[in-house]
Amino acid sequence: MKAPALAPATDRGRLLLVLALAAAVTAFTATVPLLRDWFDLRVYHGAVDSWVHHGGGLYDYRVPGTSYGFTYPPFAAVAMLPMSLLGLRAAIAVGLLLNLGALAVVMRLLTGRAWRRYGWYGCALAGCGLALFEPLRDTFSFGQVNLLLLALVLTDAWLLRTGRARWAGIGIGLAAAVKLTPALFIGLLLVARRWREAAVATLVAVAATGFAAVVAPGASRFYWTVAMWDTSRVGRLDYVSNQSLQGILARLGETDRAVWAAAVLVTLAVWAVRARRAVAAGDWAAAFALTGLTACLVSPITWVHHLVWLLPSFAVLVRAGHPRIAGALYAVLCTSVVWLWFDDASGIDGFLGSNTYTWITLGLLVWLPVRQLRSTEPNLARNTSATAPAPRTAAAMMAPVVAQPGPSSSGVTAAAAATASGPGRGLARSASSEPTGSTRPAAPNPQSSSSRASS
Repeated sequence: MKAPALAPATDRGRLLLVLALAAAVTAFTATVPLLRDWFDLRVYHGAVDSWVHHGGGLYDYRVPGTSYGFTYPPFAAVAMLPMSLLGLRAAIAVGLLLNLGALAVVMRLLTGRAWRRYGWYGCALAGCGLALFEPLRDTFSFGQVNLLLLALVLTDAWLLRTGRARWAGIGIGLAAAVKLTPALFIGLLLVARRWREAAVATLVAVAATGFAAVVAPGASRFYWTVAMWDTSRVGRLDYVSNQSLQGILARLGETDRAVWAAAVLVTLAVWAVRARRAVAAGDWAAAFALTGLTACLVSPITWVHHLVWLLPSFAVLVRAGHPRIAGALYAVLCTSVVWLWFDDASGIDGFLGSNTYTWITLGLLVWLPVRQLRSTEPNLARNTSATAPAPRTAAAMMAPVVAQPGPSSSGVTAAAAATASGPGRGLARSASSEPTGSTRPAAPNPQSSSSRASS
């Protein structure tokens, strides 16, 4: 196997390069994005512990010194009940292991068997690239559940793509019961006219929600009648971490809900057309990627760590032959650039810069390529050449791979993670300006769930 000119030719050289990159990534994550101190996981643990051991109300709990508490549907708390058996440090350790496991599942589902072609070197480069991705950094640092939900949803995508639709819908239903945003994937199944799978997902979500209502009737009643509609429990809509359509409008000072509703309807219309075309083409990977993008846009609050739902889009871009575009967009999402407008998002620069991640999401929704898959397409998953070149350190972290098509549909997925450069000049910030720094008081600037609440 001939290595690219820019890649080290020996294992010793590759090891030195990986160690150098790992050191650079460690320095970057230790100085630019301050650790979030597992704040959201502390919310989960504190709420469940108070509920189980101290007779407190699930939605009455507040992290000491803050006004932030549990904001997920009751089934999420029921699923987290084992956490009440653990101390906080043990819960953090388990949370990290679960997130690592979920990330491994996500990358395996996105890359197929491509990772085997690059061995330890390619996986090490990919790990460095993933460690820089801000939504992933925040998901791990907060102890969030985004990766677990993404793994559930992508498992259903894999089942549909490989003709194992008998079990499809369960993952989507569970994810929707834990958090409302993944419910849009039930809409995808309806758009695709996969009635059985949509029914399974709906029944699983309803059954899980009903089970939670039996276990915690009071908490369920409060959530569905009060907490669900109170966005102030989560954080300010205009907070710079809110990279949704609502976040753009809030930072512009537009508070008319009708304007936001119109923007959501237009976005959903674009999604429905594009997702339907993707399904008709047999491209389930693109259909699920488009749905993840849309969910981030139409949700009233989409904190930066929610943008792990963009990972499938990068895989689609690489698969479609656009690794440089995928790498460039991925690199922007590694820079924490939106926080430059943390204090002031006014003016043209504020409008463009503070919403950078939303512009990327919108652009991907409109432009993400959909591949027309032919029924005669060879099974490249089994015939992938073992002589593929090693990955370039400045290009995409993983090469595209075609997944095995199934009888009912065929899908092609690829990993899309690019080696991202460090932040631009002026991105380093002190703890006092860090939106999630544990030293920042809660009262003057209510934080998003990215920093102070589970969302």
